[in-house]
Amino acid sequence: MTHPLPCWLRAVLAGLFAAGALAAAEPTPRQIIARAALTEDAAQQRALISSLLGRADDAIVPLLEAWRKDALFLHTAADGTKTPVQLTGDPDATGARVASRVDTGGPWLDASGRPVRLNPSELTAVEHNTSLRRAMKGVLDLVDLAAADPAKRLKAIQAIGLAQDAEKLPVLQGRLATDSVPAVRRALREAIALIQLKDARDEVKLAALAELRELHPLASADFLQRALQEARERQNAAVAGAARAALRAVEDHRTTVDFLGTLFRGLSLGSILLVAALGLAITFGLMRVINMAHGEMIAVGAYTTYLVQNVFGAGLTIPCFGLSVPLPGLNLSGAAYQGYFLAALPLSFLSAALVGIALERSVIQFLYRRPLESLLATWGVSLVLQQGFRLMFGANNVQVSSPSYLSGNWLINDVILGWNRVFVIGFAILIVFGMWLVLTKTPLGLLIRASMQNRTMASCMGVSTGRVNLLTFGLGSGLAGLAGAFLSQIGNVGPSLGQGYIIDSFMVVVVGGVGSIGGTILSAFGIGGVDQVLQQYLPSVAPGLGWVPGLGGFLQNLAQDAAVFGKILVLAGIILFLQWRPAGLFVIRSRGLED
Repeated sequence: MTHPLPCWLRAVLAGLFAAGALAAAEPTPRQIIARAALTEDAAQQRALISSLLGRADDAIVPLLEAWRKDALFLHTAADGTKTPVQLTGDPDATGARVASRVDTGGPWLDASGRPVRLNPSELTAVEHNTSLRRAMKGVLDLVDLAAADPAKRLKAIQAIGLAQDAEKLPVLQGRLATDSVPAVRRALREAIALIQLKDARDEVKLAALAELRELHPLASADFLQRALQEARERQNAAVAGAARAALRAVEDHRTTVDFLGTLFRGLSLGSILLVAALGLAITFGLMRVINMAHGEMIAVGAYTTYLVQNVFGAGLTIPCFGLSVPLPGLNLSGAAYQGYFLAALPLSFLSAALVGIALERSVIQFLYRRPLESLLATWGVSLVLQQGFRLMFGANNVQVSSPSYLSGNWLINDVILGWNRVFVIGFAILIVFGMWLVLTKTPLGLLIRASMQNRTMASCMGVSTGRVNLLTFGLGSGLAGLAGAFLSQIGNVGPSLGQGYIIDSFMVVVVGGVGSIGGTILSAFGIGGVDQVLQQYLPSVAPGLGWVPGLGGFLQNLAQDAAVFGKILVLAGIILFLQWRPAGLFVIRSRGLED
């Protein structure tokens, strides 16, 4: 005896069966493209291709690109059956390649189960015309809107919005209702508003202008300016007022972005100056040696990074003093090669420290308490090192490529933060913390502080001041090498790389207070920030100084080179500051009678 199923269970089973049948009946993008390739009616082909709009499938782009490039073929069997195929793999001696079915994506197998190999000359390329290619382009332009990667969706949305293509507006509105990623939804709102700016209806334009005023995207400035001009020509006061308000919101946002970007660049420049000047502050504060070769220690660290990169790669040949010295490479790739910079950091510190120790033992130890002689001697050493760099690496700059994890940007409210500069700022903080630990928590730091306070008394207490000088000079030079490794990620590396930072480093040390680590930190970020702010805003401020008799024209001409003008004003400000506080921000108290 059979028992009838309950009504609710029969309804559920019927619904599941209907849904499964519908899913099975819906053709895949591959099947649609295969059907379009077999169709001879042009209108039906366009309709089939257009049905792929907004579909998310990895097979759509390669198949349509192959069709447009005549790489999609029809194989006609003996009975007249046609099969759309693609040819993959390398050709054999006869030119035949493995055939894959368009509708399934798998290999086309013969009766024995082996892959079929076909020669392109025996096949017919699937035809296409202008209208079909236009339909394909419409699909390809929108295929990334359904991509799984939000970055791809974002890029596609921005391109459509900037093109102001009204035909794609319904697709964007449909995506806005389904996409859940905040950044993508914001981009969709911007793109929809930009497209609606071209609408002939005033109510649609006003709604779009209100949306752009709220979102204030930087890319909309030109579109808003054009909309404002058109509203003025048509004497449409409502649209013109809304366009002015939206444009004002965009410009205010641009001002904020520029200011925050300038602060970030000043912070990164201050971090580089801090690392470059930190070692100089220690050596200058301890030994009172004016080391003009400190910039070349920066170059040593940068060139060490360049060598490590090539060792991790294919290697290189160094023309050392007329001889070709081969430096074999490890031929690494992928993540192993990208780790070269992490290996270059300690090696840059070590190489610059060794060069600094050699300089201290060979030259500087004989010139203590003779500042003029030490200045001239280290200046000569810097010239020798620069010429050595030219002989070994050439007079031209060498390029150090940034690893993948330092190459991108971090975008926060339209403010671009480069990963390399973020890394420099973070690592500078770690270096400062490490130096604090060395100076306050280690025996070497105790000896350094004792020698700084009273060198003679420290020597009488059994401290080997000569060894302390050696280690301190090596430590300071190693920090300069780290600064060179950082600079290699921001610009090119050349023989005179360090010369662009040696004067700034001395200014940082003097303004902060000779031997003061805290003063060095404050002055580095202060000088770096002021320099970047002046470079950003002087070109717009200087033209307003034309009324100053005899000075206005000079300032306007000088403002054309904002970098030079900024450095001149920074130097003038430092001179005035030192007139007020000759010892810098912080004065290091010493118990030495000679001080």
